[in-house]
Amino acid sequence: HASEAEESIFQSVFMHWDLTEENAESFVGAQRAVFTPEQIEHHNGMGFTSNPADHVAQTAVHPMDLRFVVGCTGSGSCPLVRLEPTPHKSGLGDGVKSRFTLIEGQRVTFIMRTTPEYVASELAKTGVGAAEIDMYYVKYNPTLSMKFVERVLEDTLLYWLGWIRSCAYSGRWLENVERSALILKLLTYEPTGAVVAAVTFSLPEAIGDSGRNWDYRFTWVRDSAFTMYAFMRLGLNKEAKCYMNFVSKICRAKNPDGGLQIMYTLRGGREMPELVLPHLEGYRGCAPVRIGNGAADHIQLDIYGELLDAVYLYNKYSNPLSYDEWVDVRALVDYVCDNYDQPDMGIWEVRGQRQNFTYSKIQCWVAVDRGLRLVEKRDLPCFTIDRWRRVRDTIYEEVMEKAWNSEHEYFAQSYENKDTLDAAVLAMPLVFFCDGTDPRFIKTMRRIMLPPHRGGLTANNLVFRYNAMETDDGLSGEEGAFSLCTFWLAEALARASKSNLTMLYKAQVIMDEMIMYGNHVGLFSEEVDKSGKHLGNFPQAFTHIALISAAFNIDRALKTNHK
Repeated sequence: HASEAEESIFQSVFMHWDLTEENAESFVGAQRAVFTPEQIEHHNGMGFTSNPADHVAQTAVHPMDLRFVVGCTGSGSCPLVRLEPTPHKSGLGDGVKSRFTLIEGQRVTFIMRTTPEYVASELAKTGVGAAEIDMYYVKYNPTLSMKFVERVLEDTLLYWLGWIRSCAYSGRWLENVERSALILKLLTYEPTGAVVAAVTFSLPEAIGDSGRNWDYRFTWVRDSAFTMYAFMRLGLNKEAKCYMNFVSKICRAKNPDGGLQIMYTLRGGREMPELVLPHLEGYRGCAPVRIGNGAADHIQLDIYGELLDAVYLYNKYSNPLSYDEWVDVRALVDYVCDNYDQPDMGIWEVRGQRQNFTYSKIQCWVAVDRGLRLVEKRDLPCFTIDRWRRVRDTIYEEVMEKAWNSEHEYFAQSYENKDTLDAAVLAMPLVFFCDGTDPRFIKTMRRIMLPPHRGGLTANNLVFRYNAMETDDGLSGEEGAFSLCTFWLAEALARASKSNLTMLYKAQVIMDEMIMYGNHVGLFSEEVDKSGKHLGNFPQAFTHIALISAAFNIDRALKTNHK
């Protein structure tokens, strides 16, 4: 945040390349490689959707060109760079390659872009006049030079430095929190405000043939709601506002039964058929490689609690809900009241049987509770408030009775599987379903902290979401520790530390150790294997959201206890 820190960044990036030297040279390579994809035909069942915006994006043809700029300082000659065509056996067209040697004082910058000629032709189709097209060329097709490249890089750095400066967090693990905020911003699709779960697909959750390979290039209601919460925690309310606009859009296009789909495309589309690409062998031979996501039509009741909790916080910390937004919220709470007692596929999107998952019931309670809080704090109109109160209390009593394993003393994964432990219940105090010091929750948390061979879910302070070898989730094989659950454990320990200060220091240790599993720029995937390597799609929004929340609450607890 400090100006001297920003100055050091610019020095490290720019000062080694002094464009003011009299003997500095810069020239644009004479070659230009143009890549022109063939027009994609629309075929039913081939992954295309009926959403107009998605269809345009899927069938668009964007010719790309590759240029390069060479620069050198000092008395030496500039490097010789030449692009050579390379055939690709996959039949997807030729590529280019180049081999050259750089010495101190030499730089080569490659620039790949949509060809300006294509963009100009598209503008002309819309009726834009010649003068406007000429202005486009001046702005978006500038003369390339190393000085221009440096200016573009500097503009990019200034934008991101300016953006992160608005982050209000100043506690422990500041660098990691800011890095997580940056990646969440980068995972946000600016035209709609939707947040993508990850930018990759089919990176495996286990090395081998478990089949746990999924496409995460969509926006989940759950993940996006948590992201909105994270942005508001950091004082980044503009991004929260953008997502609320997206929420309003999907609320106007509910399912016929009044519910929401669990995920959407970044443009608000509802169709994402799951396909296997047999010509790809997958990362480290881990097939199948899937695109699309078959969980799109799942019933996952927890999304309503996560969404309405974010809406409640948005009303509290950002902007008061409008009447139209309240009408949408009221309809969603009524939907939860009608359907809370139905089995679903749960937060982990199991490919097996529907169950009455404990976490889903907790989030149904959250959905109704936040609706009631909005009524009470804003005096918003609600003619079914008595029913809401009855449903909220009924869910609570039901969880305490049907999810509690009285023999082993822990909250189970579901009403049906009371012998199965699930780390998702660590969220209970995080959403204020119960206090972190509640004896039942403490016993559940201590059980989760045991190693798997003793009936727990924790190994080397890394938490598995459940025991994949003993739980029927419709898939086979093992998986890594779930990074989200590890951060949830750290935060839960901090919330439970009011009765035992040792738990707070345990939370700090887990936080410090977990951060070390990030890569060299502080990014996290979905899971971590036994050797500490990343598994699953990357970077994972869910993990970075949990990091921000855990850091915020552990830091607050440490400050409170050190006063």
